[in-house]
Amino acid sequence: MTIENYHAHVYYDEASRHAAEILREEIAQRFIVKMGRWREEPVGPHPQPMYQVAFEPELFGAIVPWLLINRNILDILIHPNTGMSLRDHTNHALWLGNKLTLRLGELEDEN
Repeated sequence: MTIENYHAHVYYDEASRHAAEILREEIAQRFIVKMGRWREEPVGPHPQPMYQVAFEPELFGAIVPWLLINRNILDILIHPNTGMSLRDHTNHALWLGNKLTLRLGELEDEN
């Protein structure tokens, strides 16, 4: 199984939106990542508003500890992309903050 890249999903709500904006700006300034758009409504397996940060495996050792320390009140899901979406979002996932209940019916693993 090969890890193509990673996604960090930064979850927010109305009360934490400002913290999510600040974190997003700091990530963009510090790291070479692909920043996803703001998702104001739940999408796919994600149960609340979020944005995605895609990054290469080589960046894992720098960005994950930084997110751990700088996430403030935000909950963040970090998962690899191996082509096995369900497993990537569950068995292979790492949570910073609270572990949210994902809508797993939205995911399937490739055979």
